[in-house]
Amino acid sequence: MVSPNPWMILPFVLLLVAMALTPLLAPNWWLRHYAKVALGLGAVTLGYYLLGLHANERVLVTAHEYVSFIALVGSLFVVSGGIHIGVKGGGTPLTNVIFLLIGAVLANVLGTTGAAMLLIRPWIRLNECRVTAHHIVFFIFIVANVGGCLTPIGDPPLFLGYLQGVPFWWVAKNCWPMWALAVGLLLAMFYAVEKINFARVPRNGKIAYGTWKFEGRANLLFLAVILGAVFAGKPVFLREALMIAAAVGSYFTTRKSVHAANHFNFHPIQEVAILFAGIFATMMPALDWLGLHAKELLGSGPSPGIFFWCTGGLSTMLDNAPTYLGFLSALFSASGAKDIAELLGQNAGSLSVLAISVGAVFFGAATYIGNGPNFMIKAIADREKIPMPGFLGFVFKFALPFLLPVLITVWLLFFRG
Repeated sequence: MVSPNPWMILPFVLLLVAMALTPLLAPNWWLRHYAKVALGLGAVTLGYYLLGLHANERVLVTAHEYVSFIALVGSLFVVSGGIHIGVKGGGTPLTNVIFLLIGAVLANVLGTTGAAMLLIRPWIRLNECRVTAHHIVFFIFIVANVGGCLTPIGDPPLFLGYLQGVPFWWVAKNCWPMWALAVGLLLAMFYAVEKINFARVPRNGKIAYGTWKFEGRANLLFLAVILGAVFAGKPVFLREALMIAAAVGSYFTTRKSVHAANHFNFHPIQEVAILFAGIFATMMPALDWLGLHAKELLGSGPSPGIFFWCTGGLSTMLDNAPTYLGFLSALFSASGAKDIAELLGQNAGSLSVLAISVGAVFFGAATYIGNGPNFMIKAIADREKIPMPGFLGFVFKFALPFLLPVLITVWLLFFRG
């Protein structure tokens, strides 16, 4: 494993600070120069790895992970942009709760990215007359993150676990109690906030409008191609080629009226691609240092609760997929297990794998960069002129008061021992 100088974690820290504070302090400057900041800091780390450490293979692995990530996220973005779900506006608190619950279930079939990109625009239209930041944030919590905890398709960390040998149905069998509790608590919190917001809307008889309809059905075929491609591991880049082909086919076969109805453009995916290029590059020293020192940091025989909080905490700042792999590797070292079957055969090992899985998925909702769809949803909301909180506002106004109590409850009931 590569042993980087700890000081090389600094570009990653600087990028996080820039993403957190600059849009708040100098939004116009950030809009013009965010690409230079992200790619510039990424270039510093890449130069160190290629020229200083000569770690060409490590860079190639990271590049492959980035291409796979952006191919999946980008193709789902394009294909979902070709599907227009017309809704009858004026969603009530109960209607909205049912909508989010359906989204949480769909996240396990379409992935959190697919479900989020398919449903975010109908969600905004459903609440168009009174949409506020809490509508978007709870959508991020439930549909784009926590909801996708039941299958390896649901969230990238779980899919990586599947590739490492975790049985497909092990996830649903073991994660459903945490999923049900977390989704239930978040929906209850959302309903309480919604009742207050709904009471403020003037009852002028104009709340309900529009009709339910579904356009762009042909894109369901392209969506199926993308989901099938997830399991195409060989040859190299076959998976990504199929995803890109599906996106291209969708874009050129979708009627312009459907794209216009969705206000579709490439700005959100462009912003995600640039920022995450910087994140994937600069986070290499952080992940490599963690891999080398995880055992001494976690101690001897760490409890499942330690894995839950450590995996989750880093998933709020790092991409949750490589964080999952980092702590799974640390668990192998701590347990002495030779393979995933032996690890899952141990009571403590099985519970720790569960803690790593739930921590990676649930904590991904705590920041805009915790999971790929989060930033994309924010970009769409910004384009729709919805007043969204900045990086720190998201954390302090929503993640801490609403998400943190859910995470603490899950820890107390399932992982404290």
